Amino acid sequence: MMKFKLISRLRSHIACYHKPQLDRTLNTLPYLEPPIGPFLETGQTIASFNSVLSNPYILLGYSKDIISLQQIHALLINHGLAHDLLCQTKLVSLYGSFGDLKLARLVFDRIQNPDLYSFKVMIRWYFLNELYRETVEFYSCLRKCLRENDDVVFAIVLKACCELRDLEEGRKVHCHVVKSGCADSFVLTSLVDMYAKCGEIECSQIVFDEITDRNVVSWTSLIVGYVQNDCVEEGLIFFNRMREELVEGNEFTVGSMVAGCGNLGALHQGKWLHGYLIKSGISLNSFLVTALLDMYVKCGNVNDARSVFDDLLTTDLVSWTAMIVGYTQMGQPNEALRLLIDKRWAGILPNSVTIASVLSASAQLGNFSMGRTIHCIAIKLGLEQAPVENALLDMYAKCHAVEDALYLFESMLKKDVVAWNSMISGYYQNGYAFHALGLFREMILECVLPDAVTMVGIISACASIGAIRVGSSLHAYFTKAGFSSFNAYTNTALLNFYAKCGDTVSARRVFDEMGVKNAVTWSSMISGYGMYGNSDESLALFDTMLRENVVPNEVIFTTVLSACSHTGKVGEGWDYFSSMRWRYNFVPSMKHYACMVDILARAGRLEEALDFIERMPILPDSTVYGAFLHGCSLHSKFDLGDVAARRMLDLHPNEACYYVLLSNYYALDRRWNQANEVRNLMKQKGLSKSPGWSSAEMDISELSPLRAASVQ
Repeated sequence: MMKFKLISRLRSHIACYHKPQLDRTLNTLPYLEPPIGPFLETGQTIASFNSVLSNPYILLGYSKDIISLQQIHALLINHGLAHDLLCQTKLVSLYGSFGDLKLARLVFDRIQNPDLYSFKVMIRWYFLNELYRETVEFYSCLRKCLRENDDVVFAIVLKACCELRDLEEGRKVHCHVVKSGCADSFVLTSLVDMYAKCGEIECSQIVFDEITDRNVVSWTSLIVGYVQNDCVEEGLIFFNRMREELVEGNEFTVGSMVAGCGNLGALHQGKWLHGYLIKSGISLNSFLVTALLDMYVKCGNVNDARSVFDDLLTTDLVSWTAMIVGYTQMGQPNEALRLLIDKRWAGILPNSVTIASVLSASAQLGNFSMGRTIHCIAIKLGLEQAPVENALLDMYAKCHAVEDALYLFESMLKKDVVAWNSMISGYYQNGYAFHALGLFREMILECVLPDAVTMVGIISACASIGAIRVGSSLHAYFTKAGFSSFNAYTNTALLNFYAKCGDTVSARRVFDEMGVKNAVTWSSMISGYGMYGNSDESLALFDTMLRENVVPNEVIFTTVLSACSHTGKVGEGWDYFSSMRWRYNFVPSMKHYACMVDILARAGRLEEALDFIERMPILPDSTVYGAFLHGCSLHSKFDLGDVAARRMLDLHPNEACYYVLLSNYYALDRRWNQANEVRNLMKQKGLSKSPGWSSAEMDISELSPLRAASVQ
């Protein structure tokens, strides 16, 4: 208010001062209109006006936005007052604070002899506006112009190198720090952070050892560096060393360690850190709560994660979303959806991460209605970012609404590789393999680079239709495109493709070239051999897997039992079935029981098979009775098969394939009347069996036109 009143009270006194040009300056400012109110005392007014005349740059302090700053700047230029170093530096700082770095740099470039403080101001505003490359480049200009050093400048530039992951420039700054000979713990800690984020954790350790007065920030920088470089064990060691030196960790120290335990699956250490948090009295903020929830979920202990969530005094969006994500990732979609609609958190509006997670939960359940409802919520909240759109594509595809997925895909303005992958996978999962191949071709024409997920989707599509030549060509394409180092996920897809197309030699070559093999990989190769009747190889590979201490899964046991069935190895089948229950603690599924019945029935031990069926702890289904009935047919024990045949028909009264099986069974025993009765009953119910079909690639270029036509 003072600046307004001094103008109205002292117009007549301006002439007696040494800078009469300020009269015109002050008159042109829009802010200097005299307000209504009591006037100041004359003495105060004269003193205030005298202060403005003696230091006209005080006017810069009245800049409230970029427009007012430009007006004052123009007035200072007009009256020759904008060439002072202090004024120019102040202008640089103000333009930077308003976010106009171009004008700030323009003012700086007009400074004839900038000092260290001027450079520091410009560097600071580059960094605060996330222009990290410009920060580093401007620091290079400083080194060319001045030989002075400043710890704050070192720290800012090192932080910019962290953000850029620019190790080379960071090393240069390190050299300057060493030459300055006066680096304090603040700068050295910045070096520790820079080397860690650039992946040079050993260099971080060396710099850390040079710090004499280590505080919690120094320790945290090193510990976080180890965790971020997947050296969680070393991080735990240094965390204990920090406590031995009587330095207590803060929320960032413990939070990073908890996250590291989650990545390592170290539940025991994670629980210990949780206890340390409670004993230390560190308040649980969103960062720590999210880290704890994520740790428990990744360690497979979702119940403890929920206990942490329920113990929170106040639940915010971050913790609520983290719990929903945890349920979704742990395959508990129902719990995720219950948490979404729980009235206790009705006041929290979901964000894009929440929506994407519950859409994934709906996709896991195949709940089309819930998925559409969440889609409506996303539209109303304006949450239509790329992650949400990709989750919607996946949900519609997994709910078999391929047309809706395609409509959404075509309406997307920007399609990233995730969107293309979701649509390709949606096509082949719903039986539209040729559409998936066509969409992949469009993706390449749109110059969208495929990734490993694309490869798995398109190779799986080829496997589903037996397109061996197309799939082999795609294998070569992905190899040339730089996918030379395939991971277990992509290699397993390739192995499945070759196995399903009957090329077990190529499948075994892919298997043998894999560096890391998991249970799924072994299962795929064992199943590949079993699929084409090579049971001996299947069982030999299973024994090799056991010697390498790989724990088999339920699918592997199904394949192995099936191989025993086809090779007549009853004793081995009993051993595998028993070890599955007693050694590996698997509860046999219906498929495993059906395989055991098939083993006994094929070997002619039908009475034993029937006794096995009667002692099953679960109610037998049609697969069990079908296996038994097949054995009865092989060994002409039709009297034993009648009961199984009737029970199988009772289980599936509206499926034509079982009527056909029963009719053929009676025909084998020459019971033509009963066979005709079954056929007539099938017609009365209006049932018809779909004809079987096979798909295989054929090269008809070498066939004659007449034979090619007959083949087609």
